[in-house]
Amino acid sequence: MSGSSLQSRRYLRETVPARHDVDAVSSSQNSLRPRLREVNFPVAPFGVITAMQVTREDLNPCTVLLNVVCDADEVKEGFDKAFKQIAKKIKLPGFRPGHAPRAMLEGLVSKEELYDNATENIVRVGFKAALLEAALEPDQTTRPTVELKLLDQETSAAEFSVKVPLPPQITLGDYKGLPVQKPVISVTEEEVDKQIEEFRKRRQLREAVTDRGVQEGDVAVVNVKLDGESGDGRNFMTIAGQTFEALDTALMGMQVEEMKNLEVTFPDNFQEKDWAGQTHKIQVTLNSLSGVKLPDLDDSFAQSLKTESVEDLRERVRAGLGRAKNEMLRELVSEQLMERLHERSEVHVSDNMWEALAERRLRETAEEQQKEGKNLESYAAEKGMTMEQLHEAWKKNAKLHVERALLIKEVFVKENMQLSNSELHAELIEMANEYEMEVDEMLKVLQKNQALDELQFRALNRKVTDYLESQAESTEVTV
Repeated sequence: MSGSSLQSRRYLRETVPARHDVDAVSSSQNSLRPRLREVNFPVAPFGVITAMQVTREDLNPCTVLLNVVCDADEVKEGFDKAFKQIAKKIKLPGFRPGHAPRAMLEGLVSKEELYDNATENIVRVGFKAALLEAALEPDQTTRPTVELKLLDQETSAAEFSVKVPLPPQITLGDYKGLPVQKPVISVTEEEVDKQIEEFRKRRQLREAVTDRGVQEGDVAVVNVKLDGESGDGRNFMTIAGQTFEALDTALMGMQVEEMKNLEVTFPDNFQEKDWAGQTHKIQVTLNSLSGVKLPDLDDSFAQSLKTESVEDLRERVRAGLGRAKNEMLRELVSEQLMERLHERSEVHVSDNMWEALAERRLRETAEEQQKEGKNLESYAAEKGMTMEQLHEAWKKNAKLHVERALLIKEVFVKENMQLSNSELHAELIEMANEYEMEVDEMLKVLQKNQALDELQFRALNRKVTDYLESQAESTEVTV
């Protein structure tokens, strides 16, 4: 399965409307630096801002940036409410929670917690009022993103900006008759032979060689002794043909216990550092030799692979290669269809929608690299990118796949499509095959991880793609 189609399905799933929990904006105790957070706000604020200042900047058709300077009275009210919220959790002897004198409680309330709660209160109110003033109706499926620029209790000052996501705007182009090129698929006998040879190599055995000389690929244990050096020399295990040119040439054809004298220049990266880069006269002795023995290609070997005979094995390999090629063809056609559909359509989405997903993918990549003892910087370097270039690539990729996912959903709705139980079951079988699991086991994993929507959207994507392909103008090409 191609990365493109897989990501399209992933983004399709993640752009579905969902209820989000509140993620409050908070301030630092030691430094009230601006911070960027995702936040979802309630419908009703605790007060009404009367003298706030709101400026609006339209970043694109689906993203509006609001800069908000809060009214001093509302900032004070936000801090007062925050203090009361915290005070209710403090227990003092002789007082009910929240009823102790403020003077007694002030020393018990941390500045960090006070600013966190105050920020929550002030930004919630300010955001709601700013939406009303700007006459905006945000997209309910995507969180606004808030940057706190200033919060000061002593001066009752607060400023923040909020990137407001508006609902996507989709103008679906003509999705019937999309032009695609389909390579002609065939499985050759040579490909079948190669695959079977790979099976044989996986079951290869090494056995001692006594009746011939060294051949390329043999495992040889050799002793190397410098001319004039005392002692027994040094022993090495090598693969013939993979050492360095002078030694490889000398080893070819040698018999066990045979010795040769020659002069060599050891490579600079030779494992014995005190010999590396130096030229020496040496004596080479072949101590032992072993070669690869592949199992015979007979019915016994075929039965070890759970097939009945060599011919049955060949038929199964041929069928497996055919399925793999057809899946590759499907992904290739799917990619072409989505490219053409995207070109014919007009799609606008909020920056919030794809930026959040890009950041999440970046975090996941960082976690994966950390498990391997690496970091994002080294990962970017392996891709020939700087960190900035990697970040931009992720954002560009996320935006593209979000737009494609929305187009897929739009076709599904416009064609009044429905998913049947048989289609969902077929997709479940497909997933089980991909993950090499039993169908029942795959279903349990999806249920345990509350990921049944993944199954649904994979089936949705497959249904739409099959429909687009059935309506496409296909041209067969020979690769």
